[in-house]
Amino acid sequence: MSVTTAPAGRGALQPQATGPRLYHPTVARLTYRALLGRRRALLLFALPLLLLIIVSAVRALAGTDDSTANDVLQGFALSAMVPLVGVIAGTGAIGPEIDDGAIVYLLAKPIRRGTIIFTKLLVAIGVTMAFSAIPTLLAGYILNGNGQNIAVAFAIGAAVASVAYAAIFLLLGVLTRHAVVVGLVYALVWEGLIGNVVPGARTLSVQQWALAVAQKLAHGDVVSSDVGLPASVVLLAVVTVVATWFAGRRLRSLKLAGDE
Repeated sequence: MSVTTAPAGRGALQPQATGPRLYHPTVARLTYRALLGRRRALLLFALPLLLLIIVSAVRALAGTDDSTANDVLQGFALSAMVPLVGVIAGTGAIGPEIDDGAIVYLLAKPIRRGTIIFTKLLVAIGVTMAFSAIPTLLAGYILNGNGQNIAVAFAIGAAVASVAYAAIFLLLGVLTRHAVVVGLVYALVWEGLIGNVVPGARTLSVQQWALAVAQKLAHGDVVSSDVGLPASVVLLAVVTVVATWFAGRRLRSLKLAGDE
C-alpha cells in the first residue's frame, strides 16, 4: 500500500471522519514521540545549548549591556535558532511520515485530515516554543538581567515567530520530500541573510515581524524593526492561517493507492 497524490474530490475515496474536529490526542502523542526521538531531540537541544554557551561567554567577557543583549538575541536567537528549531519541528511533524509511507496508516483511520494537520501544527508550535522562546528568555536574563525588558520582549517575539515558522515548515513537509533542505535554505538564506541585509525583503521576513512585537514590549529604543506592529501582527496571522489551510488542503489530496 502506498500514497499517491490526486485531486481532492469525488474520485478520492476516504474513510468517514469521526472524532474531535480540531485536535486528536493520539495523533498528538505520536507526533511528540516522533519529534522527540533520539536524532531530532539531539538537534533540538543542541541549538538552545549553543545559545546559552554563547551568551555565557559574552557575559563573562563583556559584562551586562543592553545593546549587546539586543545584538546577540536578534543576531543568533531570533534570526538563526528560532527558524532552525522551526524547521526541525515543523517538517518533522509530518514530513517523515509522508516520505516513508507511514502516513497511510494514519490516513486510513476515521480522522478528518484537517484534524491531523491542526493537531500536528499545535505539536510543532509547542515544541518550537519550548526549544526557542524559553532558551531566549534565559539567554536574555544571563546577558543583562532583563534590562529594558529585553529578555521578555525577545522571548515573546520568539514565541510569536514560532507559530508562523511551525505553520510554514509544516506546509513544506506536506508539499515536498526535500522539506528540510528547502526549510534550511529559507531559514539561513532568507531569514538569516537577505532578511537582514536587503531593505525591501525585510517586509516579508518573519524575523522582522517578530521584532516588531519585541520592539513594542521592550523599553527604550534598543530593539527596532523595519515593519510596523499592526502590519506585523496581520502578516503573522495571515501567513499562519494560509499555510495551515493549504497544508490541510494538500493533505486531503493524498489518498491510499488501494482506494483507486
